[in-house]
Amino acid sequence: MQRGWFARRSPAERVAMDEMNDAWVKCNGCQQILFARDFERNLKVCPRCGHHHRLSARERIALLADPDSFVERDAEVVSADPLGFPEYADKLSKGRANSGLPEAMVSGTCTLSGIPIVLAVADFAFMGGSMGSAVGEKVARAMEYALEQRLPIVTCSTSGGARMQEGLLSLMQMAKTCAAAARLHEAGIPFVSVLTDPTMAGVLASYASVGDVVIAEPGALIGFAGQRVAQQAQVVKPPPNFQTAEFQLEHGMVDIVVPRKELKHTLHRVLRFFTGG
Repeated sequence: MQRGWFARRSPAERVAMDEMNDAWVKCNGCQQILFARDFERNLKVCPRCGHHHRLSARERIALLADPDSFVERDAEVVSADPLGFPEYADKLSKGRANSGLPEAMVSGTCTLSGIPIVLAVADFAFMGGSMGSAVGEKVARAMEYALEQRLPIVTCSTSGGARMQEGLLSLMQMAKTCAAAARLHEAGIPFVSVLTDPTMAGVLASYASVGDVVIAEPGALIGFAGQRVAQQAQVVKPPPNFQTAEFQLEHGMVDIVVPRKELKHTLHRVLRFFTGG
């Protein structure tokens, strides 16, 4: 006898259905249904339309760092609630649960195709990758360590901007990270910034846009104000590709747009150019 959609199922049947659902993912670009296994093997890039889905910080580190080479630094630097902002503590707890991380930024040292570097990677699952005092401090410390050790630094950004729950403490991170980047430039330490979807607002307007080389992933949303706000503020209607990586490349804000599969190789070439390797 055929069972209806709403019939009660046994625990074994529910587990089987959950496993079947986990075997498929839906592309956010073309809306096609994909095998999850093939999707993961393709680095979360749709094999049909090329849409680049977001990676977690740990996935990004695994993509770029040589196996077993990443050593995390400053893991103890986490956000507090200095202003007693309503519900901020709950949002921090939810961010940690969503991302599995204590903060929206993971930083440390590793080798990239044999080249020693400092690596700092943001995670959008933690409060949209927003930059509060802890994230800004971790970025600044990573840059200072790169300066002390004379190592090139690579940052991978994904963020909705500054973390509003920390007020001016968050806003000042823009100046702090830019000042740290300026010290790198003065000392001739290579700084490569990778922009991933999305990189917006205070993060783009600070350290993310001042690298010696700025790389973006295809289709990444990159801009200061959100698209709806920007459209309302302009008399002329923006083009369809407004605030995409390709638009920023055309207008000189990005140096190169690199597919995810080629990112590590491209970074290696850039770092070899700077280090003379």
